[in-house]
Amino acid sequence: MSSQIKKSKTTTKKLVKSAPKSVPNAAADNQIFCCQFEVFGHVQGVFFRKHTQKKANVLGITGWCMNTTRGTVQGMLEGSLDQMTDMKYWLQHKGSPRSVIEKAVFSENEPLPINNFKMFSIRR
Repeated sequence: MSSQIKKSKTTTKKLVKSAPKSVPNAAADNQIFCCQFEVFGHVQGVFFRKHTQKKANVLGITGWCMNTTRGTVQGMLEGSLDQMTDMKYWLQHKGSPRSVIEKAVFSENEPLPINNFKMFSIRR
């Protein structure tokens, strides 16, 4: 019987030790990140910014985008890692229906204490 008690004590200790590991993961899920982006290709005059804003709103991303004099679209994204991953994929591979994306470049994801933007806007 004493061996059964020892086993259950060990099991209890293992459960207690593993429980705190899930707490930081829960906090990480709520973490907000930001990154800058620039999309190259035929992305001006094809409603790319409008479709980018629409997709950002669907995903819950905040930030902005704008046309550049180089013929690209650049901007800033803010959201969770999952939201950022989905938006980056869309910017790299989908875009607006008439756009032709050659490449998309992103800065590193940087953690933020809070959002800097309340919505996703188009800058002119």
